[in-house]
Amino acid sequence: MLTANQMMSQAAQQAKDLIELRRKLHQVPEFALDLPKTQALLLAELEGLGEITLGRSLSSIVLHIKGAKPGPTVLLRADMDALKVEEETGLPYASSNGYMHACGHDLHMAAGVGAARLLAAHKDQLKGDVVVWFQPGEEGHHGADVMIEEGMLDVSGQRPIAAYGLHVFTSLPLGVIACKPGPMMASAGDFVVKFKGSGGHGSMPWLSKDPVTPMVEAIASLQNLLNKSFDQFDPVILNVGWIRAGDDATTNVIADEASFGATVRTFSEENTRKLRELAPKLVQSIAHGYGIEAEAEFGRATKVLMNDPDAVQRVQQVTAELVGDEAYMPMANPIAGGEDFASIVHEVPGAFVFLGACPPEIDYQTAPTNHSAKAEFDDSVLPLGAALLASLALSHLG
Repeated sequence: MLTANQMMSQAAQQAKDLIELRRKLHQVPEFALDLPKTQALLLAELEGLGEITLGRSLSSIVLHIKGAKPGPTVLLRADMDALKVEEETGLPYASSNGYMHACGHDLHMAAGVGAARLLAAHKDQLKGDVVVWFQPGEEGHHGADVMIEEGMLDVSGQRPIAAYGLHVFTSLPLGVIACKPGPMMASAGDFVVKFKGSGGHGSMPWLSKDPVTPMVEAIASLQNLLNKSFDQFDPVILNVGWIRAGDDATTNVIADEASFGATVRTFSEENTRKLRELAPKLVQSIAHGYGIEAEAEFGRATKVLMNDPDAVQRVQQVTAELVGDEAYMPMANPIAGGEDFASIVHEVPGAFVFLGACPPEIDYQTAPTNHSAKAEFDDSVLPLGAALLASLALSHLG
């Protein structure tokens, strides 16, 4: 079986190719579930490494690497989609099509290819199989759920015993690997409310049913609901992102309708359920107090991403073997971002891992964050990402 030094050495030999692949992917970012150019680039890189299964309703790829000996299956995942962001980095390989890999998914794909090459080169040592998911639609389009619905968890003929994914961040120093057991990332979804009033002249509001006032009251009252009804040591975030009412060209017209949309983040299934029960009741009671109706709807949300403690311990051990104890950072708290890898670890025990990719000449504490049009990721971290994913699989199948 490969030693950690051999793994890092072989991963380093791929550095030039992986960086080149990452930069090709960076120039052709695609959105949501349909990613034909991205899929074609990856298929060319994965040729000959194992059996390929393509998604039916999305541009997903599952690579099945069969070990020489029987054993369990381990799943590795890399997300593929970009964001609708106009890139402002000024990099020579910057995208120019109105989309951007502002969350580093181009690095995830390149690291996934690197891990696949490492594992395929040593499949004679594998006591079991590896499936590598290249998944579209992570950025709010529930691509992981679609792949699960299409049966991609069972491509090898058996359900994986473990699943691992990584995510690069500009807010971590280059090469730092961070993880934690239990809740790692939040359940993330939307809450949209529409107040239906009756419009009229702004000089005579008593002859109309103004929807704006109850909307404003409801927005304020929702924050009180969070403070008074939820354990502050199990936080709930509800942040209003947009408000719509009336016409900005006039001020003397009472609108027929007013609405707002909020992002909602929770860190436990109990609070997810509780908020979905209490928030609509509060909003509708305020509306009824003003004699109007309110429609409140929660959108489809990601699950809370729960890391398996044994998998996290394995991440820490593998990190120490590859790059030393000092490279591992145990996280005290989860982050409020959402991630549909949560759906995978809801079915299969595993761990999601953060990998620092801030260029060393930039202060990671003030660097433009993931999703920024100015976010820059140092792709010299790719060999480490590939080695980490491959080593995690090998730790189960050695």
